[in-house]
Amino acid sequence: MDDYTWQRKLKERRKSASRWQLMLFLGLAAIIGTTAWYLGFFSRTPEYALEQAQLAWQEKDEEKFKRYVNLGVLTSRAYDDLTVDLFAYDSTLTPQSKVMFEKFYLLIKPQLSQGTEETILRRLNTGSWTLPEGTDILKGRQLGIDYERFLERSQLRNTTFLKVAKVDRHGSTALAEVLVKDDYTQTDFTLVLSMEKATDGHWQVSYIKNYKQYLDTIAPLQNKDIADYIAATESIVSSCNKKLADQQIKFQSLTSTTSGNLSDYQKKHLKKLLTKEVIPTLQERQAQLEQIPVPQGAQYLAEQRKLSTETTIEAWNHFLKGLEDNSQAEFATAETLHKQELAIDLRVDEIIHHTALSKNIPNLP
Repeated sequence: MDDYTWQRKLKERRKSASRWQLMLFLGLAAIIGTTAWYLGFFSRTPEYALEQAQLAWQEKDEEKFKRYVNLGVLTSRAYDDLTVDLFAYDSTLTPQSKVMFEKFYLLIKPQLSQGTEETILRRLNTGSWTLPEGTDILKGRQLGIDYERFLERSQLRNTTFLKVAKVDRHGSTALAEVLVKDDYTQTDFTLVLSMEKATDGHWQVSYIKNYKQYLDTIAPLQNKDIADYIAATESIVSSCNKKLADQQIKFQSLTSTTSGNLSDYQKKHLKKLLTKEVIPTLQERQAQLEQIPVPQGAQYLAEQRKLSTETTIEAWNHFLKGLEDNSQAEFATAETLHKQELAIDLRVDEIIHHTALSKNIPNLP
């Protein structure tokens, strides 16, 4: 290779190297610039806070979630929206009774708001909605209300986040429009989240500005489905419940004793009553109910009815085991399950009662 050719190739290599160095420099500058923008500007925007809250939920990061969502304020404001007209359309209540109930719900607000905050965090950490347990005051009806039913009426468990539509910032406050869906009725709705800027510069979701409007939109749709389902299953429930009422009279007669101990005759006929009549009637009722199409908004009621049947049958099976083995432990288990079944039945009755009252709610489709 002559000297001229050598010098020309060397010059081309130097130009190529310079181009690569320039591209590398520009790439690094872009990365550094983007990082600086992300850390210095975007991380102090409402959009970033919403993004991080969503990531925290997906990653089960409780501390991060609480940093970007003010759960205390959110649950407190949501409680007010949920209970503000809880009894407004109940014509069976006197004005004095309504005032009494309103005062009661105001009195128990701290426990319910805190309990709902803890329920949300359990969902975040475990991936499933679980109810209070152990000595928690919200377990069962210790506080005077059915927290399971309260949680259902909040629509928390059946609302799915879809996407952030837009964010409007106004100084140290912002409004974020978030598209969600009611899983029961498949209804889309745009929630408006009120956001505030904290003293250290990061943003937080404070409360749902139009939560009451969401409840007023979704609840009537669900209530109509529930009303249709109740009407479609009324004859089944009425017929089977009449049988069960007659069987209950037989049961009470067979368990009547002055000594507190059942005779062999009583045990024999109790077993026959339960295995040949009571349990088959329960199974027949559930089988007939499952033949009826369940409207989307009535899924919860259908599930509660099924749970009641399953719990009742389980209780009777333990009672039968107690009769067979003369086991007080089995009788105690049966009694515990019976109490659970009564709580479920009361919940079902409340749903039916509320649905009947809902016919008085304006704009019911």
